[in-house]
Amino acid sequence: MFSLIWHYLYSSFLRSWVKWMLRKITGRCELQRICANTIQGAERTMQIEYSLESSRSEILKGSVTISEENVGNRADEIMKIKKISTQKDPKFKLSLQICLLQVTGYKKLFVDVENLRKQPFDSSKKQHEDMLIKLWELLMPHIPLESRITKQWGDIGFQGEDPKTDFRGMGMLGLQNLIFFGEHYPETARQTLSQSNHPKMGYSYAIVGINLTEMAYSMLKTGILKTHLYNVVSGAPQMHHFHEFYCYLMYEFNRFWFKEKPASIMEFNYYREQFHKRVKELLLDHNSVLILKAEKQ
Repeated sequence: MFSLIWHYLYSSFLRSWVKWMLRKITGRCELQRICANTIQGAERTMQIEYSLESSRSEILKGSVTISEENVGNRADEIMKIKKISTQKDPKFKLSLQICLLQVTGYKKLFVDVENLRKQPFDSSKKQHEDMLIKLWELLMPHIPLESRITKQWGDIGFQGEDPKTDFRGMGMLGLQNLIFFGEHYPETARQTLSQSNHPKMGYSYAIVGINLTEMAYSMLKTGILKTHLYNVVSGAPQMHHFHEFYCYLMYEFNRFWFKEKPASIMEFNYYREQFHKRVKELLLDHNSVLILKAEKQ
């Protein structure tokens, strides 16, 4: 209760007074102090984002939702409002623009990911069917698919004879994630598939892959993935950056699964949550960069 009261008092009254005092003492506004005292990356961008969102100025507050094309003009507006001189602080505008690109880019990325997640797999669309066949060819290049509806799909971890039913939760996002892993890290993906077929500790590769898509999506949605993306991308995060994070999850979950040696697949939910917890703990570090360290093609 005390912490809630303190937070309310600080955000409502004390914060403005502290900012005013520090500007008088340092001759710099809060945005300038953040850029000067933190290195480029997650820590700086998250502080800039919080500062803008907490501002009483509608222009500053709205800066986190502008389009990428308007970042330069918005930076100029902010500097005018805050009376920041380019001559006195020549590095500020570029630093602010990078932060704005990251913040607004993250929001746009979520919209793009969400739209892909909501797009169901449609077997009447040739593009969707071609993507599904491509996944098979990436993972099983030396074994031809006998037919579109076949038990062979179980060999790469789908539940039934027609994989389309397994994409219900994550839609086309799940399929695109699986393809990206197989296309950009073919050897690693095939090795992971091979290990998933272990006679005692095996798991369904595709089903787990779609489950990890949900994990990556939830981290993006809650904002915890900002740490990683703000450190990796010095600009607006794109869809392929999300796919790359997914590849990291696929690779690391496989390692985690066999390291923990579960008694059976029935323990999947428990170990899935343990893995999820570990990744979230890593992302609490503002210096975290979670990338797959494997040969890329």
